[in-house]
Amino acid sequence: MTKAVLTSPELGTVVQPVYQYSDEQKAQAKALREYADTLLLDPSNPYYKWELRWLNKSDTMPRYMRAAKWKLPDAKRRIEGTIKWRREFQPELIRPDDVKIEAETGKILLNGFDMDGRPIIYMRPGRENTETSPRQLRHLVWWLERAKDLMPPGQESLVIIVDYKSTTLRTNPSISVASKVLTILQQHYVETLGRAIVTNLPMLLNFFYKGISPFLDPVTRDKMRFNPDLLELIPKSQLDSDFGGGFDFEFDHETYWKQIVDFCGIAEDGTRLEGYFDGPKSVGAQLPSQLSDTPMRSSADTEPDTATPSSASSTIASITSVSETKALVSAEVAPTAPESIEAS
Repeated sequence: MTKAVLTSPELGTVVQPVYQYSDEQKAQAKALREYADTLLLDPSNPYYKWELRWLNKSDTMPRYMRAAKWKLPDAKRRIEGTIKWRREFQPELIRPDDVKIEAETGKILLNGFDMDGRPIIYMRPGRENTETSPRQLRHLVWWLERAKDLMPPGQESLVIIVDYKSTTLRTNPSISVASKVLTILQQHYVETLGRAIVTNLPMLLNFFYKGISPFLDPVTRDKMRFNPDLLELIPKSQLDSDFGGGFDFEFDHETYWKQIVDFCGIAEDGTRLEGYFDGPKSVGAQLPSQLSDTPMRSSADTEPDTATPSSASSTIASITSVSETKALVSAEVAPTAPESIEAS
């Protein structure tokens, strides 16, 4: 068994999908950014630099344009709503100690990557240890932000595995809480959910999914899978042994928590340690553009209202600086040696 957290995908992982955009789509993304800049806080506001940091992320504008099906007015409405939400919630500045108690039982764990380089968040409602409160939502958002920290260059989405083993009516979240979670995921982390996997759902809780069904948008519903063969989606070395994988992880709250906080460079006050403002020093796997001389599929061959993922067959995983490698369309970088976190 190991207490070491997996912070990079398996060797050979190809980040998918990596989107290529037409000139028209790039122009739309640029127009959305220009609109978002008109909404920016005054530079004297303490949250200004965090708001600007989020807008500057290379995936922000494309995600909102894709979510809006490349309809600029809808994308403007969506991003304005998220900007307002982020100012109130301030997800980048959640203090670790404010949500640490929620993590004591490992009811939400970030560990491992799927075959496309998406970080995996495990949710185990049966390990619920606190009463319903706003802190539970802040705890979830804290993990969404950490999952984004761990995304390899070019990856924009994550996997959520909800395991209902040992879940009871008492520990299962209410439909009210679930609807709030879905609102945050669908409205303020648009195009971030790559897969949603539900396992070990007892018949007793079927009513729960019927209850939240009205809150699921069609895109989220299409990404949901019930009891799939996880080894078809996640490398055995990256999948927790509880789910048939070969990663025999021993959860120790203090050790696990320290590894995540240290790797992501989170300061006690929720800000970032020096050198971590743009994320961890090193995360990732290579992009398809780094594989060979085979050109990636051009978006010029597609309709202007679609974004086409590129494809490739193999790569050698590498670790590279997120701030140097993430770009609107993929940028090539030189690989460096992989790193890992060892349990302290």
